[in-house]
Amino acid sequence: MSTAEKCHTPLKPLSSYHESDPRAKLSESEQKMYDEVLAHFSPDSYTLPGLEKGDLTDQEKFWLSRECILRYLRASKWKTATAIMRAEATLKWRREFGWYDSITPELVEPEATTGKELTYGFDATGKPALYMVPSRQNTDESPRQIQFAFWMVERCIDLMPAGVENLALLIDFAQRSKNPSIGTARQVVNILQEHYPERLGLACAINIPFLINAFFKIVLPFVDPITRGKLKFNQDVIADGLFKPDMIMAGSWKGERDFEYDHDKYWKALIKQADENVAKWTKRWRELGAKVGISEWDYKGGDEAAEEVDGGDDDDDEGEEEEKREETVSVVPVIPSLDLERESLAPAQSSSEKKKEPEDERKETPQVAEKKDKEDDKKEPTQVPETKKTDDDDKKDTVAQSTTTTTGGGGHESSAGGAVATSGGDGGAGGGDGGAAE
Repeated sequence: MSTAEKCHTPLKPLSSYHESDPRAKLSESEQKMYDEVLAHFSPDSYTLPGLEKGDLTDQEKFWLSRECILRYLRASKWKTATAIMRAEATLKWRREFGWYDSITPELVEPEATTGKELTYGFDATGKPALYMVPSRQNTDESPRQIQFAFWMVERCIDLMPAGVENLALLIDFAQRSKNPSIGTARQVVNILQEHYPERLGLACAINIPFLINAFFKIVLPFVDPITRGKLKFNQDVIADGLFKPDMIMAGSWKGERDFEYDHDKYWKALIKQADENVAKWTKRWRELGAKVGISEWDYKGGDEAAEEVDGGDDDDDEGEEEEKREETVSVVPVIPSLDLERESLAPAQSSSEKKKEPEDERKETPQVAEKKDKEDDKKEPTQVPETKKTDDDDKKDTVAQSTTTTTGGGGHESSAGGAVATSGGDGGAGGGDGGAAE
């Protein structure tokens, strides 16, 4: 399809964004800590503490991938006991929240009819783009809003190609709508911080009006310093190399895709694409042993996808176009992974290893990282660009609202109307990272 034509369905990612598994190599100390956490969850006799039916289901074992364990280790500053405790807390929360039974497409669909939140396209490094359009808010604040918010995050996870673990959040405040309560925003932040660590790669907000500017100033103190560093305001994502023009919407985002939300077309296509991915990955996961710790790179066919891009088929026009686009992506400077609060940089590597890495990707020891976190806490919070109050602002009492928001963990109620940018999650809802039985 030409980028000039009207688009109504989600885009598919490139065949591969990585030549090899980006999480394949661990230092000796990292491997030791990973093995300790893996050994805790692996025995057939393992049960979740404090639960009558604590045996792990296939869906939960599928969710506990190698990359998932590593995400919790990094988020816990490589403290194995903390990583285990947090992963177990999330396993329990996922059951309580209803990911494996009650939260279905049919339940949350009424929230989706206006396209106030949708995923479309991928950034230069393969992160799914999650758009929030506050002006399209169509429901009152309720538990279903937060269920829909996370349902969309889970769908982004379902669309992540091999080697990609986080998403890009794009919020356009071009028009107005009712803003969520501060309490709801804090609950969203808590849930995402606790149960979706290291899922936010980028968060961009544009066209920020005066009242939303004030809202951010109220909410940002509740957001951890690392996450605040990921928030970008009024950034040109194409000029800065974050997105290619053919992978982002036209209009406010200045892309080439003339996307128009048609609920019937978009909703069915999104569910189909996500379900097909999860079914394929689950089948391969079973072939690889159906156990805790299987690599997402392996069950997503990362090596095969990379070889397919390298080989290509010169007689296939679509293959040529994919290959050219992959070459274009490869020259974009690697964007450092932007992870949630509670994560830390990996323990120190040997001097010979450091020489092989770019300066901005070198790892630090847990002690240095912890010291750095404390210093970050003392720093001034992210500055939200000042905006002038207009006559229109004086006349209106409403503030913009986004369907979901920022980082969070802990709470269970929240609103899909939040205006705070945040991360995505470790797992699949009804077909996401969590679902071996979609």
